[in-house]
Amino acid sequence: MTPTRQVATFSTGTGAAGAGARRATAVAKKAGRLRKVPSKNLAIFTRQLSVMIDAGLPLVQCLELLSSEEPNAGLAEAVKRVQSDVEAGASLAEAMQRQPHAFNPLFTHMVAAGEAGGILDTILKRLSTYIEKQVKLEAQVKSAMIYPIAVLSIAVIVVAVILWKVIPTFASLFAGLNATLPLATRIVIRASDMFVIALPALVIGGVGLSALGRRYYGTPAGRLRLDGWLLRVPMLGTILRKVAVARFCRTLGTLISSGVPILSGLDITARTSGNAVVEAAVRQARVRIERGETIATPLRATGVFPPMVAQMIGAGEQTGSLDVMLAKIAEVYEDEVDVAVAGLLTVLEPVMIAFLGVIVGGIVISMYLPLFELITQLS
Repeated sequence: MTPTRQVATFSTGTGAAGAGARRATAVAKKAGRLRKVPSKNLAIFTRQLSVMIDAGLPLVQCLELLSSEEPNAGLAEAVKRVQSDVEAGASLAEAMQRQPHAFNPLFTHMVAAGEAGGILDTILKRLSTYIEKQVKLEAQVKSAMIYPIAVLSIAVIVVAVILWKVIPTFASLFAGLNATLPLATRIVIRASDMFVIALPALVIGGVGLSALGRRYYGTPAGRLRLDGWLLRVPMLGTILRKVAVARFCRTLGTLISSGVPILSGLDITARTSGNAVVEAAVRQARVRIERGETIATPLRATGVFPPMVAQMIGAGEQTGSLDVMLAKIAEVYEDEVDVAVAGLLTVLEPVMIAFLGVIVGGIVISMYLPLFELITQLS
């Protein structure tokens, strides 16, 4: 196992120290209910703070300047609170720990490592680079998911409007003509009648199912089941798995290179993985690593990480360059995500257009079939 520097950790004590810890916990819970700060704003803040500290400006002055210039109100308020706590005698990492909606455990532990090693500016630069790469990775996943969701949403809205407003007009016309309707037309008119009757129930049911789904996903079992299902979805699941591997390697490599112990790094990586299945796998591997096993073997045993990843991590452990190897793996999988997202969008675009054309076109044609027959008879 690669040796790493030990860094200061946050701990609770008795007496005044215990009271301070309880106060920090209460503040953290209150801050946790606030809206999460966008990663893009956090990356810009982190890079600006590293530049200011590298230039020799006092920490309190840096925080004051950045809070006054920050466009995001949530982050600006969090930085002001951090500034106030630092002025009161807290370390930067302890002050940031009290604002979890802005600074996650990975951020605060790396800042603690930077303060302990006297390389805070360097650590902040690594953090900003890490966050920027995570923003890019998240944007790639969103681009892969937004397109099909948008097309399906448009299809649902168009079909709903046609069934609700257009089809009843045609139905009244056909009833006045006493025409014999083809089977396809009768099916569409029947569907329209049922849709109009059931529309209130569909709206209420949709809202209820959405609320229940969010509540279910908020439970550990629900999150584990739904995240596992997402990883098994064709094409999209492959992309999400590659994203998870890239995030794991990037996060753990950044933490180890910053001096955070491996066990603490694995714990932080699990909490910031973004997928319950990956989180459970990392925690399972961490238990075995804590018993003295290497990192590669437990990760391979989880079945979540590809064998090549475990093999490369094992090589990094043997050569004493685990952080470098993890960074290389992250770069490889980030590039693979680029290719996979481009391929997915290339396949989805014609499929979704064809799907929308068949649905809408089929409804329109079924409505015009009786008119064609009437015109033929009149001719």
